[in-house]
Amino acid sequence: MKVVLFCTKPYSFSILRPLQIESEQAGDEIIWYIDSEIVNIFPFKNDSTITSSIQDIVDFKADIIFAPGNNVPYFLRGVKVQVFHGLAGEMQGHFRRGKKGHFRIRNYFDLYLTSGAFFTERFNKLSKKHGNFEVIETGWCKLDALFIQQNNFKEEKQDLLKKHKAQKILLFAPTFSPSLTSAEALFNEIITLSKNPDYLILVKFHDKMNKDVKTKYIQAAQPLDNLVIVDNPDISKYLILSDLMISDTSSVIYEFLFLDKPVITLKSSSGNIKWTDIEDSKELVSSVESVLKSDIHKENRQWIIDNYHPLSDGKSAKRMIEAVKNWLTKHPVPEKRKLSLLRKWKMSRKYGKIKNA
Repeated sequence: MKVVLFCTKPYSFSILRPLQIESEQAGDEIIWYIDSEIVNIFPFKNDSTITSSIQDIVDFKADIIFAPGNNVPYFLRGVKVQVFHGLAGEMQGHFRRGKKGHFRIRNYFDLYLTSGAFFTERFNKLSKKHGNFEVIETGWCKLDALFIQQNNFKEEKQDLLKKHKAQKILLFAPTFSPSLTSAEALFNEIITLSKNPDYLILVKFHDKMNKDVKTKYIQAAQPLDNLVIVDNPDISKYLILSDLMISDTSSVIYEFLFLDKPVITLKSSSGNIKWTDIEDSKELVSSVESVLKSDIHKENRQWIIDNYHPLSDGKSAKRMIEAVKNWLTKHPVPEKRKLSLLRKWKMSRKYGKIKNA
């Protein structure tokens, strides 16, 4: 099989990497399409075939195209597989407070691979409505590394706590959207928490976070021993290291919950809040103390685990590869997708003129 890993954002590196590994083990031929704006920070150059030329992908004539983003060129050969870039199921297909819905169908994909019943049921309904894609529940490949490594960093965690003379590690991971992010609203509270010697605060920004906000935190961290800005596109390690997450309406909340650890959010838009959500930034410091003392939402988290991602064996990428190959035993390899003239025009404007081999 010929497989394309279609990558346009840095956060997709860690999503697609498990699919590369599983495809290679199955003997497939793999190429990454990486947007030219991010190719210089691609971390797997030493053992990957990559290109930033869409013409190369046309000429490759893929059987399978995995894409975590919202779109993929309709004119490419291959079954176009949506693997998602997050688990923001709380949006339920609406545009809430400026963030596009997880369940919005854009007609680019032949196959949707879902992580759990909450998503499978909704996408199956949409599949019946639209009639141009199918749905298979496999688990989410990005979480393979999280589950496989969840016991790997115990020594590093103890070393970090010892180095910073702290008792607990708190991870602040706000989303980037201006209408949703808590980064500015919680700035003073994060600084206050970092001055508590019992806490080590790790700050992990989204790739698209406002640069001025990032600079503000970086400058604030310089004189503070217990405030560390994490500059790594893969958040998995820091989810494992941390005891508690602070966020807002970021889908990374769910990744943390799958490790059965507590979360505090500021004004979350979720329709399924199974954690501590505060309405006033001034509540954060006392909420952290309270949650660390008494984990009252532990039973509620199990509902999220059971419905959003019950498979924790670290083999989702393998299931995804097998699911698509099985699909191809029943369907021909798609040559293209039917799209509106507007979407075709947008694709032509983005990728330019393509020569068909």
